[in-house]
Amino acid sequence: MRGEYPRPEFRRERWCSLNGEWGITLGDQTCTIQVPFAYQCAMSGTGVSGAYDAMRYFRTFRVPEEWNGSRIILHFGAVDYRSQVFVNGSLACSHEGGYTPFSADITPYLTGGEEVLEVRVWDPLKDETIPRGKQFWAGDPAFIWYTPSSGIWQSVWLEPLDEAHIEGIRYDSDVDAGLVRIRFNLSEQCPLPCRLRWQIRVKDEEIYEGGFISRERNGEFAVDVFHNRILNGSFHYSGLCWFPESPTLFDVHTELESDGQIWDSVDTYFGMRKIHVSEGKIYLNNRPYFQKLVLDQGYWPDSLVTAPSDEAYREDIRRAKEMGFNGCRKHEKAEDPRFLYWADRMGFLVWESMGSFISYTHQAASAFVREWCGLIERDYSHPCIVVWNVLNESWGIPAVSHDPEQQAFANAMYHLARSLGGNRLVISNDGWEMTETDLVAVHSYRHGERSDAGMQERFSRGLCSVEGLADIMIRKPFAKGYGYKGQPVILSECGGIALAPEGGWGYTSASGAEEFLAEYQRIIRAISRSGMIQGFCYTQFTDVEQEINGLLRPDRTPKVDPGALRQINDQIETML
Repeated sequence: MRGEYPRPEFRRERWCSLNGEWGITLGDQTCTIQVPFAYQCAMSGTGVSGAYDAMRYFRTFRVPEEWNGSRIILHFGAVDYRSQVFVNGSLACSHEGGYTPFSADITPYLTGGEEVLEVRVWDPLKDETIPRGKQFWAGDPAFIWYTPSSGIWQSVWLEPLDEAHIEGIRYDSDVDAGLVRIRFNLSEQCPLPCRLRWQIRVKDEEIYEGGFISRERNGEFAVDVFHNRILNGSFHYSGLCWFPESPTLFDVHTELESDGQIWDSVDTYFGMRKIHVSEGKIYLNNRPYFQKLVLDQGYWPDSLVTAPSDEAYREDIRRAKEMGFNGCRKHEKAEDPRFLYWADRMGFLVWESMGSFISYTHQAASAFVREWCGLIERDYSHPCIVVWNVLNESWGIPAVSHDPEQQAFANAMYHLARSLGGNRLVISNDGWEMTETDLVAVHSYRHGERSDAGMQERFSRGLCSVEGLADIMIRKPFAKGYGYKGQPVILSECGGIALAPEGGWGYTSASGAEEFLAEYQRIIRAISRSGMIQGFCYTQFTDVEQEINGLLRPDRTPKVDPGALRQINDQIETML
């Protein structure tokens, strides 16, 4: 059972997990299921085969007696795709979207005894207009498409709250000024005026303690965290800035008080992190920084899109860093907040993504916008997230190369993420046919087989200029009417080498570990020598089902020596 606290970036002391054994009805079958694992995976325990669009989950629970007098909030991390939640037969809430959290105040529906919880889910497998990412809709997994994961796939839990409570806290770090700007939201029932107390610590040292009277339910203030000391910034070394090499975090404890009573207390954190582009380079905390990313699908053989344990997230990051990567591009999946927590703590850059829809309609576009807004709201304060990667390879916008409406949608997503998403870079359409974008992020697997010297030379030459990119891509870099404006260029998908004869497929193949390392070295050398490329993303972290182009097998055992990969990756300096 996944028993860790589900929302680590906004923690309260009192909570109760509802993960574990539930009942589920699929068609005419009723059985038990281990939540939060999708019924299609082994760890769910259902043993059910076949595809079902409708799911009915049910269980009972009791509210702890010590919570009497509190409002009881029911939380869902993520349920794919449409949900209706019933408590003791009454509809408590509805939600649409497979990647974003939702909650309901279920206090009015409670009996004070054994409570009955029911969740009805509708996840139409063949509907190509809903965000589904890599979940295949046409039968058995094939090519780049994987087994679907329907229904509840992140944690479910209860939380007691007073009428007066803190609804949210956001952090915006200003590395240049040495300040953090803190925004807070209080509940509608919070009595005003009230007092907020704040304590900020870094490296076990208290750097700020203070409080103030708030006469509004929404507010903002700033705290000087560098104290005008040059070694606290990134001018020399990393100071107190957040880098993958030194992921410094500031821990914050906040209390809400009124009439001498503490109504709520929350533990959060932030990192002092800035990212921007200038003159064709990417800067992290004002220092040129080369991104060495690995494409991460976030799939496990026995649990699909849900990690088998919290430790699995931590281990994935550790293994990636061991191989010399400083981040990942999450592919067609908005990852569990527990992964982002470990990325923050361990120092790992993340390009945030969400599952794409496949076919363009106005309804599909609207649903996609709504869910991206929820995702940005959820993950706003994570320092590890440096890119909002909103669309991928023209999925959902297949006519974007020439169609003004689909181009307008891609641009709308770009500006939406720029306006709502804080200090991040935004890519409107990763891979090709880009419109407005902060990075020119291109995909190319045309590095050539080992025996194809001509293709190898073409690949190396193509990486040396923006004009040359089209020679090594399957589609043009920019949509009609758009072109290069001096942005940094990232090879955001490359490699994809399969180790033969392990079955399945890759973009090219190697006969053994020694040949694989030689091919990997050749790709990295071409990137290093290009003079233009400012980062890369290697495909991919692990094998997934029939796609065997991973650096690790599905069980996370390495195919080649991680140290040897690190030696190759280290040939490119990170801080340029």
